[in-house]
Amino acid sequence: MQFGLRANLGQVLQQLLQVLLVGMTIGMMRNVVPARAESEFGVPRGSFMLLVAFVVAFGFGKGAMNFVAGRLAERIGRRRVLLIGWLVALPIPVLVYFAPSWSWIVAATVLLGINQGLTWSMTQTAKLDLTRADQRGLVIGLNEFAGYVGMAIAAVVTGYAAALMGPRESLLWFGAAVIGLATLLSWLVVAETLPWAQAEVKAPAATTSLRPRYPKGVSPRPGTAEVFALMSWKDRRMAALCQAGMVEKFVDALVWAFWPVYLHQRGVSLAGIGWIVGLYGFTWGGAQFFTGRLSDHIGRHRLNAAGMGVCGAGVALLPLGSGMGWWGASAAVAGLGMAMLYPNLSAAVADIAHPNWRASAIGIYRFWRDLGYGIGALGLGAAAAVGGQIETAFWFVAAAMLLSGAALHHWGEETHPRLNPAQPAHP
Repeated sequence: MQFGLRANLGQVLQQLLQVLLVGMTIGMMRNVVPARAESEFGVPRGSFMLLVAFVVAFGFGKGAMNFVAGRLAERIGRRRVLLIGWLVALPIPVLVYFAPSWSWIVAATVLLGINQGLTWSMTQTAKLDLTRADQRGLVIGLNEFAGYVGMAIAAVVTGYAAALMGPRESLLWFGAAVIGLATLLSWLVVAETLPWAQAEVKAPAATTSLRPRYPKGVSPRPGTAEVFALMSWKDRRMAALCQAGMVEKFVDALVWAFWPVYLHQRGVSLAGIGWIVGLYGFTWGGAQFFTGRLSDHIGRHRLNAAGMGVCGAGVALLPLGSGMGWWGASAAVAGLGMAMLYPNLSAAVADIAHPNWRASAIGIYRFWRDLGYGIGALGLGAAAAVGGQIETAFWFVAAAMLLSGAALHHWGEETHPRLNPAQPAHP
């Protein structure tokens, strides 16, 4: 059994196609739905907390499934979890098409959260199974590149399709095509990668000569409670990574729930909103192709901490000016910051998580990270309601990113085993 991108190129490409379709599935809900929340789905103007309800539902649903997915994948395999995630998504386009009220959209995003938690987790875990430790930054960068480019493509395509076909019809046909194709491919083409993870445990010398800084005092086969405690507070490095992951999702909650509304109120068309939101996604996705690989050379820690600041700056810039050029540039700055931190927070977790419990560690990290959708959406909804204007939510998110980045810089450390290896054990 061989490890590495080249040796497993066929399955890596299949997994990249899967995550592209995962990104398209969430992307179809990020332009038309919030922009037309008032006119199409009956959300009263200025009802900030009601507007963010669907992002809150998504965040808690996805966070819970991330927690479940890692443990489940170690029991029944990655491929089965992936397929279950796609089966859950099948009703989403129908629910949106027939939605008589906003509550149906909230229900659809609960299913979307379950889908994303199961499928995105498995595409990342499967690729980590197949590749070497010195390729993790590149692999996660490729994974997130494909996913967020898919998300950006969907935001642009559905914006144009809604203008031609209507909001509901465009989401019905786009969603049915994407989810149907992904379900068939996961059933017929995707391979099970759990045997690669098991082989890495049995013969680690075949995969790497590096010495990762694994947490000390962990059981060989730790239970769920032990891994959860380790990730959440016992290991300071893991806790720093988890809090940073959670707070960076405040940005994505803002982009999803409030950017389309903010831009729509300023007269931007659905196609224009699609391009601005898409530019955020394209920059995020495209730059990850390079930032993930860069972290394999210079390390994760500096990129992660700096990315929090750059992304927060992009968020703060958007409401300070006007016009497509300004909004597009601000979106690109925010996307660049996300590209610096997003794949490398996950890579840092993978660096110091033992193969025996790596899937669980990634699942728990993703639990905390995607819980940030729900917590962040509640926070930005409350900030906008208290401030009486949508711009207050932008300042709330920017401040949270800067504070979280400072905490990560202080409590975290470099995790790349080549750049900061564990001390050799003394006989």
